[in-house]
Amino acid sequence: MDVTGFSIIAGSIATDRTSPFRSIDPATGRNGTVEFHAAGLAEVDLACRAAADDFDAFASHPPQRRADFLERCAAGIAQLGDALVAMVSSETGLAAPRVAGERDRTVNQFRFFAGLVREGSWVEAVIDRGDPARTPLPKPDLRRMLRPLGPVAVFGASNFPLAYSAGGGDTASALAAGCPVVVKGHPSHSGTGEMVAAAITRAARESSMPAGAFSYLHAGGTRELDIGRAVITHPSIKAGGFTGSLGGGMALARLAADRPDPIPVFAEMGSANPVFILPGAAENMGSDIAQRLHASVTNSAGQMCTCPGLIFVIRSAAADALINRLGELMGQTESMVMLSPRIRGGFIDRVATVESMPGVRVAAGGPHERPKTIGEQLTGGSYARPTLLVTDFAAFKAHHTLREECFGPSTLAIVCDSFEQLAEAAGLVDGSLTGTIWADPNIDQDAAVKIHRSLEQRAGRMIFNGVPTGVEVAPAMVHGGPYPATNQPHTSAVGSLALRRWCRPVCYQNCPPWMLAPELSDANPRGIWRWVDGSLGRS
Repeated sequence: MDVTGFSIIAGSIATDRTSPFRSIDPATGRNGTVEFHAAGLAEVDLACRAAADDFDAFASHPPQRRADFLERCAAGIAQLGDALVAMVSSETGLAAPRVAGERDRTVNQFRFFAGLVREGSWVEAVIDRGDPARTPLPKPDLRRMLRPLGPVAVFGASNFPLAYSAGGGDTASALAAGCPVVVKGHPSHSGTGEMVAAAITRAARESSMPAGAFSYLHAGGTRELDIGRAVITHPSIKAGGFTGSLGGGMALARLAADRPDPIPVFAEMGSANPVFILPGAAENMGSDIAQRLHASVTNSAGQMCTCPGLIFVIRSAAADALINRLGELMGQTESMVMLSPRIRGGFIDRVATVESMPGVRVAAGGPHERPKTIGEQLTGGSYARPTLLVTDFAAFKAHHTLREECFGPSTLAIVCDSFEQLAEAAGLVDGSLTGTIWADPNIDQDAAVKIHRSLEQRAGRMIFNGVPTGVEVAPAMVHGGPYPATNQPHTSAVGSLALRRWCRPVCYQNCPPWMLAPELSDANPRGIWRWVDGSLGRS
């Protein structure tokens, strides 16, 4: 499939040529061959207004039609095949198997939400039957359900060019809820975004969906920030979805809050993903834990929001052996390609900050060391060395910066002198997407329960004897957490809860059946929650 380099607005190719930019191959440092053109402010306005104009038409489509559209999106992305994988790899440096896995996850997200739309319980229907004979006043018939908010702005993520970008979970869940989507593409993978956007646009056309249901805006060069501001402040936009840095997410949230009509932004941001290894686990599972943590820390060059960034142990010979083994594995790992020069620079600066703190030492690796890979020396690509840093509880407690995320292939081990220090550390960690406990069930039960009670207050997902990387797309999944992991701790960016972000509850009082929304009408297809003779049932 050819990439035009232009935005796709309500099914049409844009023409603004005034702000060109190119993506960069992080493995070589060379510019891409395609010249992309950032959307103009007039094009932003056109995309947002088209979404608003077609909102009613899109939201009123019966669930079966909307589910068919989502499945066509899934099929269209899957059909991009190896060409999509090659494009992603050239723009991000991510290995082809990793990209193929993310593509499959993206396809499955659309199918997952198609199934939710067909099944229907996502509307969370509640019925309070009326009683005209009640005294002294008749009881009205009350029925409640979730309804779509309106057009949603989705901001592409740097580290997930498929699963959290043009066709990612925010887009799929918003479309499932009946909300048109305007995507602000990420400049690091513009070709990828355009390919996916074209597939979604084609699916909308084949499904006879209104053109304004989906638009994709290229954003890069000098216009990147202006486009983001214009989209989130446009009066037609009613909510925003963001995955990225703490600074970027909070900036968007503030812009949205300062509008004449404030709107919600659901921002997934920094996460340190603490791991607590209890003494029995260190003694009996230490070598396996070290290997699994190494694989998790270096997964996709550490550029995943769930990579373990803090590892807590109680000082012992077993704990020392575990950390030493992890250091050996990190030291044996070659330099890794990072997503972009900007991300690599941020990683190097962040590691330098952590290393400069009193009581912190570098146990293995470090981006300051000369890379081992000849390719980096020849090409100047965006490479960095995996790094293990070690400190003690006193330093961790004294310096808040040690609790913050380091985005890249590094982790900080904190050695505590007692269980009391370990428990206090669990209460000090910042809000995170995940919290992990390694425990030997025959030795560590009481300690694990105490750590769990504290850590649960600070994490959206608790992992036991495992690693936090790998987010299953399933109804029970929670991919969220307290600030600074997200700005909306009651929500999730993955699973069925993701759809709820784009809705609001509406109550219907004494509403006649012919006025009911499609999701709750008697004419619905099989499997949808219905209002039937004043009672809730399944067809």
